[in-house]
Amino acid sequence: MNLLRLRIHHLIEQLADEELDIIWTTVYNLHCDFYMLEAIQEVKRSQQPWDTLTHEEATQLLTFS
Repeated sequence: MNLLRLRIHHLIEQLADEELDIIWTTVYNLHCDFYMLEAIQEVKRSQQPWDTLTHEEATQLLTFS
């Protein structure tokens, strides 16, 4: 792991500030996407068949609210 860490630091030192900004934005967006994907997958794992509404139930709930 230390070798990989050293290689990453060496790579970062060679990049210009503008490139670092672009890379950071991309990595941060990927991190957020991964976080949301994990949350969606967790909901899918924990969701039960009775946790969802049929079309008719949803329509009734919306019209009586």
